[in-house]
Amino acid sequence: MPKNFYKKTKFNFSEIFQMFSMQYFPILIIIIIVIFHIIEVNIIDPQVTSWVGHDFANNLEGIEGKTVYWFSQNWIDVFVYFFVIMYIGIYPFTLWFSIFYFIFNKEKKSMKSLAYGLLLIYVIALPFYLFLPITNVYTFYNVGSALESVIPSVESFFYSTTTQNNCLPSLHTAMTILIAYCLKITGNKRLTYFGYLVMVCVILSVIYLSIHWITDVITGATISVSVILILDRFMKEKKNERN
Repeated sequence: MPKNFYKKTKFNFSEIFQMFSMQYFPILIIIIIVIFHIIEVNIIDPQVTSWVGHDFANNLEGIEGKTVYWFSQNWIDVFVYFFVIMYIGIYPFTLWFSIFYFIFNKEKKSMKSLAYGLLLIYVIALPFYLFLPITNVYTFYNVGSALESVIPSVESFFYSTTTQNNCLPSLHTAMTILIAYCLKITGNKRLTYFGYLVMVCVILSVIYLSIHWITDVITGATISVSVILILDRFMKEKKNERN
């Protein structure tokens, strides 16, 4: 948090309510996306996947070979633990901490960028998730899950918010890039550096832990960077209109 944040901020109900009400629309967008995503994962996706009836992971293997699978055969315990913690723990913490940071510090531009960016990324990704089912790497090759080996029973919770065939594009990759961009907007250098560190580690983790195909990561990064460029241009046009 910025210097003197705790001295300046009065943590009472009216103050907190005012902070949330000032940014209610971006918050509403994020809540709607989260609710819809849970419905998509648990109700819509299984039916559409059954209708499509094809796993396109076979096609990706034909392009990439066993590059990502190689990591699963050469895991080093200390790296596995580190990347699992980054993937399961630090990444979601950074996502939700960023939201509250933007609210409590009245970072309206960062909050709007995160909400609108998430909306655009999800709208672009949804057709891929529904009509291009791609099984994650470790499931495709029937390799033991690194996530499960470090945190037993975590997958039962993890796969209530995603599926094993919603791989292209990598939402972790797309979102961690977007979060780093939004943190940069705040001007908080320490938080920005932290965001960049998490971004790099999360992108490396999805490959090292044999979760995503390389194509998933490239596609996720491409979508995220494209959305950021659109947001940046949109924000500048809005600023010019006000001036």
